Amino acid sequence: MEQRHLGRTGLRVSRIGLGTLTWGRDTGEEAAAEQLKTFWEAGGTLVDTADVYGGGEAEYLLGQLVGSLVPRRDVVIATKSGSVPDPDRRFNGSRGHLLAALDDSLDRLGTDYVDLWQVHAFDPLTPLEETLQALDLAVSSGRARYAGVSNFSGWQLAKAATWQLAAPGVRTRLASTQMEYSLLQRGVEREVLPAALDLEVGLLPSSPLGRGVLTGKYRDGTPADSRGASPGLAALVEPYLDEAAGLIVDAVVTAAQGLAVTPLQVALAWIRDRPGVAAPIVGARTSTQLGAALSVEALTLPEEIRRALDDVSAPVHRYPDQDWSTL
Repeated sequence: MEQRHLGRTGLRVSRIGLGTLTWGRDTGEEAAAEQLKTFWEAGGTLVDTADVYGGGEAEYLLGQLVGSLVPRRDVVIATKSGSVPDPDRRFNGSRGHLLAALDDSLDRLGTDYVDLWQVHAFDPLTPLEETLQALDLAVSSGRARYAGVSNFSGWQLAKAATWQLAAPGVRTRLASTQMEYSLLQRGVEREVLPAALDLEVGLLPSSPLGRGVLTGKYRDGTPADSRGASPGLAALVEPYLDEAAGLIVDAVVTAAQGLAVTPLQVALAWIRDRPGVAAPIVGARTSTQLGAALSVEALTLPEEIRRALDDVSAPVHRYPDQDWSTL
């Protein structure tokens, strides 16, 4: 699998990443092992997790498998800290919480360091410079090799990345930002992506298949074994089952038929090759599903198909995020 630099750093990652959102919850140890082995054998390196996935079980599972199943040197471990199970405060970006959470993650992962440590979300109750100082301390102590953020809006990302760049050699440059991005969710193109491109921060798209909808499996109803039928995940899928999404899915299916490939491959190739994207993070229920996603490596969409998909899924840009130079 082709490797890409993550933002303007020396860290190289596979251009498809493996997500572990369901590990330890819906995905057990055996299935997780099959997925990791399939991913590694395909040349994949970037494995993304978080301290809250499966209540910590995702990190624990990954820690059990790395070293015993695949070599630690072959895996780029990315984890996140900052989400908290508190109804009054969903995110805690305080220096104390983040550093303690990182130590707990390292214990569960069974490693002395993570390759990429990400702040899971912006915390409006904590001064941003305090949150960012936790990243600096993690990197300077060797507990994290690189640092990034997740779920930051455009202005939040720009402020954070610029703050870090203001003291080169002292503060840790942001390597990445992780955001939901797909043919069904192009909101990041308004402000987040332009900021990331300007500041040379790599984008890691989550839910690159539109929470599974872009595979086309919901066109004729909700499969019994799908996320849309799961009591815990159905609410995540439902917003992408409207008429507008259906037109985009139809276009993806038509493109797939014309290319003699699958809708999954078309949707994933489109997002993988968008400007600024380093590696879409793919979550799969089985190793077979993951293998189908990894088969996109050999596919590059023809320009006319890419443009057609761009057009049918184009978000509406209004004031103030229009490109005024075109008016």
